[in-house]
Amino acid sequence: MLSLIKDKKKTKMALKKAVKSFENILPQFLAILIVIGIMLSILSPEVISSIMGQQSGWIGVIGAAIVGSITLMPGFVAFPLAGALLKGGAGLMQISAFISTLMMVGIVTIPVESNYFGRKATITRNSLAFIFSFIVAIIIGGVL
Repeated sequence: MLSLIKDKKKTKMALKKAVKSFENILPQFLAILIVIGIMLSILSPEVISSIMGQQSGWIGVIGAAIVGSITLMPGFVAFPLAGALLKGGAGLMQISAFISTLMMVGIVTIPVESNYFGRKATITRNSLAFIFSFIVAIIIGGVL
């Protein structure tokens, strides 16, 4: 409202640019939502828990990191899910890798991210985030 009061012309121009940007990203965003919906229907909490059980060791950590990398959900859903998985028998290292990759790695969003940041930057960021998730898992496993 302050912008509109200060300069109507600039405000209208900014709103037009925002709508245009939204229109450009909408098809990619809808595709991501469809993929997420399919992934979440395939990867139920029971399936994820079986992959990330305490006895699964490093194979479970790697599996959890892969599942986290290809799954996209907001933190307010991810953290309660992690709590439920812990209660269901998942290990701390597995949950740490899962949550770390879930929040930092975005395999599903690579096409959109590449358009904005470039392929090299996207691959570098996602690779480093994936490696960092194992460091987080090791630290959590050692501390707790």
